[in-house]
Amino acid sequence: MGSIRPNLVKTVARQIYEKYENKLSNNFEENKKIVNEAIPDTSKKFRNLVAGYVTRYWKTKKIPRKKEEIEEDLN
Repeated sequence: MGSIRPNLVKTVARQIYEKYENKLSNNFEENKKIVNEAIPDTSKKFRNLVAGYVTRYWKTKKIPRKKEEIEEDLN
């Protein structure tokens, strides 16, 4: 089970994803640098939370899932 993230982390991460979609990847370290450019005056912990969520969000949007996996999740 994953941890529950605050709405602020999700909101900021989605805004960064929309703005920097072409620069983002599934690499956490690269995404952390992009997040630092987007919101430079934040704490290290918050930056890492946002970068982690951006990375996970990117994976769910960019990597297609197999039809069988989707059907298993629904059941």
